[in-house]
Amino acid sequence: MNIIRRRGWEMPERLATPEHMFLNRRAFLSTVTVGAAALSLAPGFAQAQRVTDQPDPSMDLYPAKRSEKFTLDRPITDEKINGTWNNFYEFNGTKNVVRQAQALKIRPWTIKIDGMVEKAMEVGIDDLVRKFPIEERLYRHRCVEAWSMAVPWSGFPMAKLVELAKPLSSAKYVRMETFLDKSIAPGQKQSWYPWPYVEGLTMAEATNELTFLVTGAYGKPVAKVHGAPLRLAVPWKYGFKHIKSIVRVSFTDKQPKSYWEDLQSSEYGFWANVNPEVAHPRWSQASEELIGTSERRPTLLFNGYGEYVAGLYKGLEAERLWA
Repeated sequence: MNIIRRRGWEMPERLATPEHMFLNRRAFLSTVTVGAAALSLAPGFAQAQRVTDQPDPSMDLYPAKRSEKFTLDRPITDEKINGTWNNFYEFNGTKNVVRQAQALKIRPWTIKIDGMVEKAMEVGIDDLVRKFPIEERLYRHRCVEAWSMAVPWSGFPMAKLVELAKPLSSAKYVRMETFLDKSIAPGQKQSWYPWPYVEGLTMAEATNELTFLVTGAYGKPVAKVHGAPLRLAVPWKYGFKHIKSIVRVSFTDKQPKSYWEDLQSSEYGFWANVNPEVAHPRWSQASEELIGTSERRPTLLFNGYGEYVAGLYKGLEAERLWA
């Protein structure tokens, strides 16, 4: 009989560290080291960290039932690509923002609803997300930088929030605002940006059936890097119109000045509707690259959603609809 005597340093293959963890060991060790340093410097941090690490209270809502109405002409973008190619200027001005975005504190989170409404209110995200049925929608998105992706968002139509708010008949616009917290968002310390981030829609746009308030993605609560716990998805508009981490929704009779319009109005206007025939001042919008691939496709008017939204802009031909 052949008896195998294992030496002290040998171990079964099943106990070996998986390759992906080994390759990422430096990033892991760096995170542990930074975290340990933070704990030693901040006595109250340990309790806050434990709260942060608790499961999301809305986890039981996902995966949500998928709507069959909204289909795609392309594969869903890989979640890893989506999560690592993303702007969140509150944290930094690059696409590499996922690590810094983890500082975002998403519980407790309150959304203020005010302005031209019957009665102003504040509602916690965990109450809001259970007021309406949550569904999953597959949406295409087109960035003004000429790349595109497809995302399985979960959430509810913004029209539901408008109904909850009970706006006055004189309200013409919806103004949305994101969080302002320089202690966790280093980008907000840069005074040349018009913080907090503001975005606006007409009432007709806000109540269009495509306009979606996102609470989840890829079958779970939406990630911090994508604007947890509540963000906007308007798939016929360029991506800079999709406000993240919403804390305030106001109804007004004055057109809001959006963040990018305030920053660079010659390039980024209020409307931001996708149009392949109107170039950005510095590049063409005629085609787009599917992110994560080398495939290019022709850009579609309204990003292909014209049947839902083209009627919103009749009579507005004099407006600058395509910036």
